[in-house]
Amino acid sequence: MDTLEHARDQPQLTLLNAFELHCDGVAVPITLPAQRVLGFLAMQDRPVPRDYVAGTLWIDSSEEHATCSLRSALWRLRQCGDRLVEVSGRQLGLSPHVRVDARLAADWARRLLYPSATVTDEDIARIPRFGELLPGWYDDWVLAVRDRLQLRLLHALEALSRLLRRAGRPAAAVEAMHVAVLAEPLRESGQLALIEAHQAAGDWIAAQRQYDAFRSILRREIGVEPSAELTAVARGSGRR
Repeated sequence: MDTLEHARDQPQLTLLNAFELHCDGVAVPITLPAQRVLGFLAMQDRPVPRDYVAGTLWIDSSEEHATCSLRSALWRLRQCGDRLVEVSGRQLGLSPHVRVDARLAADWARRLLYPSATVTDEDIARIPRFGELLPGWYDDWVLAVRDRLQLRLLHALEALSRLLRRAGRPAAAVEAMHVAVLAEPLRESGQLALIEAHQAAGDWIAAQRQYDAFRSILRREIGVEPSAELTAVARGSGRR
């Protein structure tokens, strides 16, 4: 079996922009408690104690109720027909056979942030697939992981933009930074990278337009001006 066919056969868990579970290519509906368990385990680096899972996901419940809720959710996950969760004693972990888009995104970002990173066409092709982790979920653990993942992806997109400019591919650098700026429009480092990408592509009008738009947003939202460095770059007298 080749790699692509193997990937199709694996359970696919989507956490970016929505929660979706596909087994054998078919969408599998599961209850919200089961979704919460699967999503939580998917974002852990290693198996975690059963009590920790129950206490985190049912923080306002008694220990007994939280334990029963976890047991029920695990039972429902077993009904999906695929082994999604591995149980080892009192430890729970996501099965290594489950492909998780958020984990793949984090791995993508981690690789691009290596000092010796190089860029491939696959890196560029994956840019539009990123999104918000578990939108509409407001558990404390989700908020923390969501912020950490988004920051890592923003750093990676900025690194990707630099690599693409050095490789003589400014149009792709612009695409990468448009995604970053759309996700976090007040982040100056992203705006700076987008302006530099436009300039590298020879589109000085777009670069100036981007600077003017960012300046307006800053004034309106928080009443400040762009940094001297960003202003110098937009005027063409800053770094290259």
